[in-house]
Amino acid sequence: MKLYHISELEQLSGIRAPTIRIWERRYNLIQPGRTDTNIRMYDDRQVRKLLNVATLLNNGFKISKIAELDEDGIHAMVLGLQNSDSETDDIATAFINGLIVAMLDFDEVNFEITYTAAVKRYGLFDAMLQVFYPLLQKIGIMWTTEDVIPVQEHFASAVMRRKLMAATDALVIKKKRRKKFLLLLPPGEWHEIGLLFANYVIRSKDIETIYLGQNVPYEQVAAVLEKTKISHVLLFLITRREQMDIASLRKSMKLLNELPLLVACSSAVTGALQCTTSNTYFLQSPFDLLQHL
Repeated sequence: MKLYHISELEQLSGIRAPTIRIWERRYNLIQPGRTDTNIRMYDDRQVRKLLNVATLLNNGFKISKIAELDEDGIHAMVLGLQNSDSETDDIATAFINGLIVAMLDFDEVNFEITYTAAVKRYGLFDAMLQVFYPLLQKIGIMWTTEDVIPVQEHFASAVMRRKLMAATDALVIKKKRRKKFLLLLPPGEWHEIGLLFANYVIRSKDIETIYLGQNVPYEQVAAVLEKTKISHVLLFLITRREQMDIASLRKSMKLLNELPLLVACSSAVTGALQCTTSNTYFLQSPFDLLQHL
């Protein structure tokens, strides 16, 4: 079972570490374990509870009242928020935290229920932007600079991958447009969720894509460019790279100077990139991508 440092708990819940410590003392809200060096460690059950507490706080409940409830009572109130008619953006937080809770439990049934409720509330496209993309950010699947993904993130990734592929397959390109995007992960990149999400966003705007997927050798990009007219190339750089030269990357793929290259990456990865070429754009969110559609 994975154990979490308080810094990870802070990142997942959005509640600052000093506040968590105060609640532990004042309300006995959660009680962490301790390492031999007296460092707080939290298990999945404690993370689930704090995520539900965060959801209720975001929707106007007082911590003193929440602390009086048992875990079943807290969970029931969170489910009630997901089904409410309120238009507040904090409802999206309820969905995000609900999906994380289901991920921690490997609970595909509740993951599916929460996913479906979010899509019903927002519609698929807005649910992608307001719920699922923030979810991926929060659990570190998209834009991560780590090489190792915990097994619970693999579980969530597999479910989201299936959902994204099904949603994309359901889209029908109604008319030919001048734009056509080539999407790929370069050699050594395997975390596909962000690329699948981008593919859905682009095709939902009635724009054709050619999707190459994971770990694509650069010379294969050149082969595609010889066979079809591409207007944009989009790739994801997930893992941190030491001083990658974008000019060399473009040369490896035989991209003409006038062909736009969109590089989706985190700010941490961007710092290691050397870019002296024109028509290269760095994307750090789906909203950056929308500007090119």
